[in-house]
This record gives sequence, structure tokens and C-alpha cells, in this order.
Amino acid sequence: MSKSPSYEALSPTLFLDRSAGVYPDKAAVVYGDKTYTYSEFNERVRRLAAALKQAGVGRGDRVAFLVPNIPAMLEGHYGPMRLGAVLVAINIRLSAREIGYILNHSGSKVLVFDSEYAPTITKLKDEVPAISTFIQVVDTEPKSDDVPGPDYEEFLAAAPDGDPRVDLESELDTIAIDYTSGTTGMPKGVEYHARGAYLSALGEALETGMNWRTVYLWTLPMFHCNGWCFTWAVTAMGGTHVCLRRVDAGDVYDSIKNDGVSHMCAAPTVLTALYSSPLAGEGKLSGVRIVTAGAPPAPQVIRTIEAMGAVVEHMYGLTETYGPMTIAAGQPEWDEMSVEERAQMKSRQGVPFITGEPGLRVVDEKMNDVPRDGETMGEVVMRGNMVMSGYYNDPEATAKAFAGGWFHSGDLAVRHPDGYIDLRDRAKDVIISGGENISSQEVEKVIMEHPAVMEVCIVGVPDEKWGEVPKAFVVRNDGAEVTGEEIIAFTRDRIAHFKAPKHVEFGELPKTATGKIQKYILREKEWAGHERRIN
Repeated sequence: MSKSPSYEALSPTLFLDRSAGVYPDKAAVVYGDKTYTYSEFNERVRRLAAALKQAGVGRGDRVAFLVPNIPAMLEGHYGPMRLGAVLVAINIRLSAREIGYILNHSGSKVLVFDSEYAPTITKLKDEVPAISTFIQVVDTEPKSDDVPGPDYEEFLAAAPDGDPRVDLESELDTIAIDYTSGTTGMPKGVEYHARGAYLSALGEALETGMNWRTVYLWTLPMFHCNGWCFTWAVTAMGGTHVCLRRVDAGDVYDSIKNDGVSHMCAAPTVLTALYSSPLAGEGKLSGVRIVTAGAPPAPQVIRTIEAMGAVVEHMYGLTETYGPMTIAAGQPEWDEMSVEERAQMKSRQGVPFITGEPGLRVVDEKMNDVPRDGETMGEVVMRGNMVMSGYYNDPEATAKAFAGGWFHSGDLAVRHPDGYIDLRDRAKDVIISGGENISSQEVEKVIMEHPAVMEVCIVGVPDEKWGEVPKAFVVRNDGAEVTGEEIIAFTRDRIAHFKAPKHVEFGELPKTATGKIQKYILREKEWAGHERRIN
């Protein structure tokens, strides 16, 4: 059957094809003292695909990568796809038990892993019978002899000649399975199709003003929602990927200075680490456009980062929406606002991407849209090209998530008269104290204004009288002194007294690999031995 002259399936593989043709000699990937041009990047991807095919990988097979933000992980976003295979990028901070679960649940046939994680793979290699080939990326640690199989560069070198690519059967074919954080049980596998990845990547490139001059620094894990699809967005524009194995404030500032970084992504906690570093200072982020998402940023965080010269773009989404799918899109009148007012506007979650319209609503329990009054809370629901196909091998969870024909985010928000949404909380994080709903995020934003506070997390804790009350877990700025009583008084001066924390605890906060604070860990510790009672 011949192809239609008026249709081509959308696929991120087309981005590399084009950039390798248009910018063959331009730097595509930089890592330490290594630089790959687009033609070299394309050849490495061809070799990866050919070698995987030689190892028995075909259409629909799953290829897992347990690799940090180095070139091999980027290549993994293209090689399997050329065979019609599926990438399973795994969180490098997971336990052996969790990694083994993902490998078995996904039915992965090949595992590419960095030699740093060889001890973990050694523990589980006999528990993942579907893995027929182990491939070891040797970067900072020597190759381990405890796991059989070639090293990555040998694997590429042994690839046969020729282009092994196969066409998609449909642009709705799954190209990646991204596993959720699994905070309430084992993680779920979120299926991404080629069309969604293509449009998500273009949306990000458009919304952040990328072009062939773009130099993108990998401060966001590529395993997280495929790097929020920037793995494909940067390539689409012919930009340069600067790989960073670990996020260290000193390395980030060095790269900005030496590599001419123009774009990067970071959760609010990473931004906090940047401005809290002794290396921070005026102009240190000049010319850098930073996308922040993953958790609602406090206006204070946006103000502080922009005072260092950056432009912050605040986006919002979930693993189930290919990462971000909305943006707090700037308006002309914002230029006339004070720094504080503009940061407040930017801290909202905003409106859908150009490529995500019109799939965003805020609804009540009967799926009716809430009023656009900035006060009435409802659940954020989404649909469209940038929503997952479903949860892999989990029809029950998929049906629940898509109840009523929309994806249910579990996030509670209001919608302002201008149409911008503004998150108030996760449904499970709302504190109900004496019958009053308290938004933990509202309280956190207030406390973040205190000059002694670096980070804060609010959770509901047991209370004999009120059922539950807010408790603040606070990380102080280095050298800062502040008491719990001062935090409580500061908050009570700014919002209703019943919303202020009744307890304050100082110390480090538990976080995911992508910098999200794990509220459930704090909440479970506080509620141990208690039955949750809501008055």
C-alpha cells in the first residue's frame, strides 16, 4: 500500500533526521571534553538501533535505560524508536526492588545501565528473566565483571551497516513508558505515543523561544517524563544538548559561563539550591531562560531567580501529560507591574500550550466547570494529544483516570477571570481542620516569604480538637536563626489564623530524584498510630 502524499505520521525521529541534514557540523551534544556534531549524533543513534536489532529487538519490544544525564541516555531517546521499540527510562535513584519491578512489569528485553549502578543490577539480574541482554555504559566507574554483556561503546562498534529503521504502524504507537514515582504503591507505567511526544516537544520549543542557537543544560533528569520531552524539543530546533551527570550548583554556574547556556529546566527545589549557593550573585543567570515545574513555585523563588538575571517560565503538568502542558504565559501589561506582582502572576499554572489547546478544565464533582472567580476550587482535568494513552497493563487504573472522558489529575485549582488556572493543592494534601479546608500550598507560599526560610512543607497532623491542623517542616537558610514561634507569628500576620501552622519542625525534607518534596513520608510519620479523623 502506497503512502498518502498528504500525510506523514508525527514522530520525534523526524527531528533528528532534519537537524542532522540541516546542521550536520553543528554541535549537537556536549559532555565534558566530548562534543558530537549532529551528523555524529545521528550515526551513533543509527548504530544503537542496528545493534539493538542485532540483539533481537524489534517492533514493540521494550528497551530499558538506567543511565544518568550523559550522551547514552539521550541516544536512548532515538535508537529504540527507529525500530518501533519502546524506551523505558528508569529513575536512577530507585531501589533494586523497584527497578526489578519496572523491568518485569514492562517486560523489558534489553537493559542499558551505567556501571555506577552495577551493584544494584548484580543483585537483581537473576530476578528479571525477560532481560536477554545487559549493556554497560562505562563513564565514571570501571566496567563490572559481575554482570555479563558488552560495554556500550563496544555494542555500538559491533553494529552492522545499514539503516534498520521501520516505519510506525500508527503515530499513536507507544514509543515510551514512563513510570510514576509510586508514592502510594508500586509505580504505574505511563504510555506515551509518538504524536503526543512530537507535539509536546514542539509546544515547549515554541513556548520557550528555542531556535538553532539554543544551548540547553541538562539539569532535569532525562528519565523524568523523558526530560519533560526536551530530549526531543532541543533536537527539533537544532540546539545543543549540554549533558550534566549530576546537578551541582558550581557545575551549573560554570556551564552557564563557559558553554553559553540559554535554556534549562529545574524544579523549584533546584532553583532554591542555586540561589542558596555561595556562588550565587547578581548577573550569574543572565540570559538564561529557566523552565520551572514539578511543584508550584513560591513567588519568592521566582523573584529571587529573576533578580539574578534569568527569565523564569512556569509550566505545569504530570507524568500522564508528557510533563508540562500549561504555561503561565506572559501578558503585555505584566511589564508594567512591580516585581512582586509579576512574580505572583508567574506563579500561577496558566493556560494550555499552543499544542495543548483546548484540553484543560477545572471541574466540580459532577464534571461541571467551576466559575472563573479565582475562589471556587475544582479538579484539573485534561484531554487531547498531550495526554497519555493509558497505564501499561493496568486497564482498571486507566479507566479510573479517564472517568467521564477526561484525565483526572487529582490536583485542585481555581480558575481566574482571565482563564489562567492556579493550583491550590493535591486533593490528598488538602488539610480539613474543624470543617475548614486549608490549602497547604497557600500556607507554604506565605512562609517562603520569611527571609530565614529556604524551604518549607505543610502537612496536616493529628489534633484532638480539630481533627487535623497544619504543621510546618522548615529548612532554614544557612546561618539563619528563626524559631517555630516566629514562623507561626509571621504566618498569622498574613493569613487567617486557622490556616497558620500549629507546629513547626526544622530539618531536611525528603525528596524524589526530581526534587519534589515527598509529603506522604512526613504525613505517614505524623499519623503513625492514629486514625485520621476529620471534624
